[in-house]
Amino acid sequence: MRTELHEYFIGIDIGGTKCAIVIGDKEFKIHRKVQFDTKTEQRGYDDILDEFHRNIEKLFLEYPKENLKRIGISCGGPLDSKKGIIYSPPNLPGWDNVPIVEIFGKKYGVPTAIQNDANACALAEWLMGAGNGTQNMIFLTFGTGMGSGLIINGQLYAGTNDLGGEVGHIRLAKDGPVGFGKAGSFEGFCSGGGIAQLAKTVVTDKLDKGEPVAFCATVEEANQLTARTVAIAANNGDKVANEIIKISGEYLGRGLAVLIDIINPECIVIGSIYARNESLFKPHVDHILQEEAIPSAVEVCQIKPAQLGESIGDFAALCVALYENEF
Repeated sequence: MRTELHEYFIGIDIGGTKCAIVIGDKEFKIHRKVQFDTKTEQRGYDDILDEFHRNIEKLFLEYPKENLKRIGISCGGPLDSKKGIIYSPPNLPGWDNVPIVEIFGKKYGVPTAIQNDANACALAEWLMGAGNGTQNMIFLTFGTGMGSGLIINGQLYAGTNDLGGEVGHIRLAKDGPVGFGKAGSFEGFCSGGGIAQLAKTVVTDKLDKGEPVAFCATVEEANQLTARTVAIAANNGDKVANEIIKISGEYLGRGLAVLIDIINPECIVIGSIYARNESLFKPHVDHILQEEAIPSAVEVCQIKPAQLGESIGDFAALCVALYENEF
């Protein structure tokens, strides 16, 4: 059945585990989503792109090709958003120097753009989420890793070679959990993997001293701890779990203070772990910001949880297509 949608945009989300195609309109409404497993161990990028093309051709049966206006692509880096090339992302083995924008642009005859996933998510939270209406916004992923996207003076800032916003690499302490290949980094203290490392260290130390830990009985179990386990225990009032959250939260505050002092944003939007556990982190963040950041800069900056939740990847790809400064 043919749709009555007279103008639409396609968002392409390329992930190491899942890929998705979304059909959306300029009001940010998603009309259709098609998802499939990437299966990077079993096939190369040519086969994965063929699956994208087969699904898009099926969508054209319902959404006339002539009504397609633009395509936006969201993908993990490294990549070059200006040249439209993907450069060997760690979660996409074999995707070496793939001219992805040229491939989609030529095949479908419409303007096509790409951004790394953190920048794409920043666009989504800025255009339609917690940062909507601001001119200067920072988006922090705070998930598996700590990435960010920067909106400065009403435009996405990607940097000279798409490395703008790699805040996870900032070293906040001489030593500590490892993130971004660096001990004591922002990502080390403020990411799912980093909190797991913190939990292992804190819990093992207490168990070695003979102190009981309610949510982890043995050193062997400490090796399996996750940020989710810690957050559940902390939300249930566990003192050790809240001690771990306090460490992460205080370093989050220190990282935010650096960003606030340098960029002077109106809003910092934080996703994933923070968004799900704002009440745990916020008191520690606020305390450090009062100590560390320029008071008048803190006064004009709101710290907000991301609004788009689990759907952010879909909206991110669509928003790359909708962001007119790309074209």
